[in-house]
Amino acid sequence: MEIKTITTLLFISGLGHIALCAGSVFIPRLLKWSDHLKNLQPLLRQMFWTYAAYILVINFCFGIVSLIAAEELVNGSILAKSISLFISLYWFARIGIQLFYFDKSNAPKGLIYTMGEIGLMVLFVFFTVVYFIAFLYNNSWI
Repeated sequence: MEIKTITTLLFISGLGHIALCAGSVFIPRLLKWSDHLKNLQPLLRQMFWTYAAYILVINFCFGIVSLIAAEELVNGSILAKSISLFISLYWFARIGIQLFYFDKSNAPKGLIYTMGEIGLMVLFVFFTVVYFIAFLYNNSWI
């Protein structure tokens, strides 16, 4: 695979991360987090919001790095190898959590929610594959 193709895929992934973050702003309202969290102790509620914010910021940073440093993510350095593998494993783990851990028995029903979940899974798989390709390229395995 050519480096130009990989850097283009990384740039597209960066845009995908930014879009994911923009869409994530609506998740609390769509899933009625405030209603569900109001019965938690304040510390647990604060921790939940803090963890959600950390995840949002991490995803945003993945996007920014991919947009402004796509070439550096495939320059073969130990940092490029480490970051590309880390981001790939991060999204691979997220897919596993979605498929095997989340209890969806009380998840909202309807076409919009089903399409949203499918769209997110496609995006997560795309991220996993693109950053793993970058990792393989960084190690001269492709």
